[in-house]
Amino acid sequence: MIDEPLVSLSPRQMAWRRFAGHKAALICTAILSFLVLAVIVSPLTARYGVNQSVKAPPNSYLPPSKLAWLGTDDIGRDLYSRLIYGTRVSLLIGLFSAFISVFVGCVVGAVAGFRGGRFDDVVMRITDLFLAFPFLVALLVVRNMFGSIKWLTYIIGDVSSLRFIIFLLSFFGWMGVARIVRGQVLALKEREFIEAARASGASRAYIIKRHLLPNSIGPIMVALTFSVVGAISGEATLSFFGYGPQPGAGATSLGLLVGQAKGAVQTGFWWIALFPCLVLVVISLCINFIGDALRDATDPRMDAGK
Repeated sequence: MIDEPLVSLSPRQMAWRRFAGHKAALICTAILSFLVLAVIVSPLTARYGVNQSVKAPPNSYLPPSKLAWLGTDDIGRDLYSRLIYGTRVSLLIGLFSAFISVFVGCVVGAVAGFRGGRFDDVVMRITDLFLAFPFLVALLVVRNMFGSIKWLTYIIGDVSSLRFIIFLLSFFGWMGVARIVRGQVLALKEREFIEAARASGASRAYIIKRHLLPNSIGPIMVALTFSVVGAISGEATLSFFGYGPQPGAGATSLGLLVGQAKGAVQTGFWWIALFPCLVLVVISLCINFIGDALRDATDPRMDAGK
């Protein structure tokens, strides 16, 4: 009997194999991809415009039906169409805020962990100071502080703009990422391959970029997914209390839809609150499952013993 030749897999192929073994993550990826595709081609998937009323008076607070699949709001706008447009805005806020937060957190955490000493102590104490404040209170205080600086609004936009809310969530999102990356760097910087890179004359920037950050990709991917969920939830929380972004005519967000539904449940119009909250929960769960699978996929130790 002739033994079959062993097939060697590249690190990328092994990572994909580990990710494909996570069935829940594959299902969540399919759901999230469907949502993303629906919001990208929103002119085709939405039945009405974002502020367009259903043409069937009286059209206020219509329950789910063939005319309006998910019902209508107080002025007769189709909730299904508004959810599509709202999901698009919320995903943009989450993705942009998360990428900015992770980029800043990776740079700060890697540099602080690799340099160590007083610089590391100062950076971490500043991070702890920010993390010590209640998140919502800190958001509102910084929101009002930056919103009162006139020249700054030319850069980050007005307090009611999407650009401002992305900046605000990014401003508070990098601290947790910095702590995670710092911990990884502290665990890696005394390893043999780092010592070999130092002995060969590699610079700090080269070691961080080519060795430390690539070997910390698993926790960074998890932090990225948590940052996306945190940004979407943060925007929804601000909007619920009336401090969220106002995208203007032609747009809305999941946070605004949840905020507008505050009094709907008490009056019996359950669909106004149910469907925006359901979409928010589905997106959060899908991203979290994908993040867990990415963490396992980027960890070579998951193949140990196989």
